[in-house]
Amino acid sequence: MMNLLEINKRIKQRPPFQMIERVIELEPNKSAVGIKNVSVNEPYFVGHFPDAPIMPGVLLIESAAQLCSLVIAPESAASDENKLYVLLKVKDFKFLKPVIPGDTLQIAVNCVMASAAAYEFEAKISVDGVVKAKGNMLFTSMEKSAVYGE
Repeated sequence: MMNLLEINKRIKQRPPFQMIERVIELEPNKSAVGIKNVSVNEPYFVGHFPDAPIMPGVLLIESAAQLCSLVIAPESAASDENKLYVLLKVKDFKFLKPVIPGDTLQIAVNCVMASAAAYEFEAKISVDGVVKAKGNMLFTSMEKSAVYGE
């Protein structure tokens, strides 16, 4: 449904921090399924851990958060150019099995609450049908000036 170039039009993250490479399902303001191919060449594997590389849990959360940002419809996100949607809270995230180089992450997010000021999502990250991590994330809108002091 969305390739890397289309994703780049909607999110600001770029490699090596861009975590969503393809979107295979997207229903604005509702849900999405995205793909992340985990490569041994990713810079964090140099130190996490050299003899047994494991993708850091915080980057699994970031992967799901980037997909959530694509679910928030462009008209919602762009209705006021002075606002940003930022991650406010991570709830009950569990890391059930390690993610290693060679894995292809299937990230599924589902909006469970939406209002003018906040969105809450359930996220599930799987590899070959096996759930590797899951939890909830809450996003809120803020004025850019509150972040950057403009």
